[in-house]
Amino acid sequence: MIVRAAALAGGLAGAAGLSQYPEFTQQYTQHLAGQIEALSVVAADFDASAARSDLTRDEALAQMTGTDFLQDRRADMTRAFARLYQLTSHHDALQAAGPLERLTMPHRMGDAATLRGTWAGFKPAVPLTLAGALSALVGFLVGVLALRGVFALVSWPVRRLFAGRAAKPSAARVEPPVALR
Repeated sequence: MIVRAAALAGGLAGAAGLSQYPEFTQQYTQHLAGQIEALSVVAADFDASAARSDLTRDEALAQMTGTDFLQDRRADMTRAFARLYQLTSHHDALQAAGPLERLTMPHRMGDAATLRGTWAGFKPAVPLTLAGALSALVGFLVGVLALRGVFALVSWPVRRLFAGRAAKPSAARVEPPVALR
């Protein structure tokens, strides 16, 4: 009885938590768009400076040598361009996916800075969509199965101990029944 009640509580907690996934992905995608916009401004400014000197982006980066400052700045810009490319790739994939398809894409939400920003301002929402209901169902099942698994692991040594005692034959001699004629 306790195991069933705990499993139900775990299922409800999982449902409540995972039902928020669609809303969180929506807010994450919005934050991602903001990050992309900010990095795009930096990239466009760099590219414009390079173009004024008749250089491509790669040529301009290659010329940033000679001092520690310029080499550090080149490394900063190289990281910014790589991050812009990665964030744009994740954003495009999340935007192209439907709400149910996003359930299979948590790997597209791997930018730590964007995750922190999204989590800091996250406001839970009532899941009134099919994706929210499906997320709640999956969360419920995961919660129930996880708690039942934990209880099974914890109770395994105890069950084994009692099963071993019950299986041992008693030391007392048992006489076969005598048939009356």
